[in-house]
Amino acid sequence: MEVQERQRARRSQRDYSLAFKLQVVSEVEKGELSYKQAQRKYGIQGRSTVLVWIRKHSILDWKELPVMSHKKTPEQRIKELETLLAREKEKVHVLNIAIDIADGMLKTDIRKKYLPKQSENQKPQS
Repeated sequence: MEVQERQRARRSQRDYSLAFKLQVVSEVEKGELSYKQAQRKYGIQGRSTVLVWIRKHSILDWKELPVMSHKKTPEQRIKELETLLAREKEKVHVLNIAIDIADGMLKTDIRKKYLPKQSENQKPQS
């Protein structure tokens, strides 16, 4: 018997540009599309391709991605935004403490001064 090699018809693998990947990730992060909707919209064949892109290129923490819900009431949206605001305030507080500690340890002033101090001899010009 002759052994015949069967050749499978392979799907062509598309190479996606970085700009395209970042655009898709951005739309998912903003909540405009779910990752499955992005797959359908852009014809991306791989089941986990968009998820891999999100994990690789996302600016958000993967665990903090909001759950997609298409019909949110204004009250739900306000509550979600208040939660995000509180989280961001906590981050700012932690960073300010870290800067204060670094200032003390390094005996420097890391924070930028926006207005120069005026000497006592100088009077503000009117």
